[in-house]
Amino acid sequence: MKIRVKYEKKGPLRFISHLDVMRYFQKGIRRAGLDISYTKGMSPHQIISFAAPMPLMMTSLGEYFDAEFESVTTAEDMVQSFNSVGSPFLKMADAVILPDDAQNSMAAVTASDYIISFNNKIEGILTLDEILQTAKELYSSDCIEVIKKTKKSEALTNIRSGIINMKIRNNKDIYIMLDAGSRNNLKPELFVDAIAARLGKEISRFYYDIERQETYLSDDKGNYLSLLSAGKTF
Repeated sequence: MKIRVKYEKKGPLRFISHLDVMRYFQKGIRRAGLDISYTKGMSPHQIISFAAPMPLMMTSLGEYFDAEFESVTTAEDMVQSFNSVGSPFLKMADAVILPDDAQNSMAAVTASDYIISFNNKIEGILTLDEILQTAKELYSSDCIEVIKKTKKSEALTNIRSGIINMKIRNNKDIYIMLDAGSRNNLKPELFVDAIAARLGKEISRFYYDIERQETYLSDDKGNYLSLLSAGKTF
């Protein structure tokens, strides 16, 4: 049976890579005694695939992976068993059982939302009011051009169409929802780059923190739903 697991990554573990996260869950699943399925052949490995890999220096409340299990008890028991043998900074939050025809988590992702919080290192360079006001102005415009880099090239790109929503929260943080599909995958750092370019300043990645809130799929009506919505509790 195929299980979709939601997990959280917090605190100091924002500095470990996606490859380290994969190894962590593989070892944790064995240590917790969960009955995961393995591939057949000379070098069997766990049947597990991750959605939307998270970059370094980012925390998250809404990460996912799909895995096949030979048997399960309940979602609550699975979560408790895994978390009892792992780190409090990287733990399972929930799980659902998927139908046989469910799209895998990597292909299903269409959007993600984030909270961008600026720390006191920004003082002396820009004020928080300047940053938040510029964020509002950019979101109200039709064109937000930034240098978007890929492995092979870099180009001046208008990212406005990929910004689904943007709000200022508590007069200090930027909430932003971005496209995260295979065609138009935007990183929240690009929006901060756009703010910096508009103000004529440089904003180091060490001057702000990013926390992913949730990872979404889209239904037939274009609504954004949690990846857990594809399955059922057990």
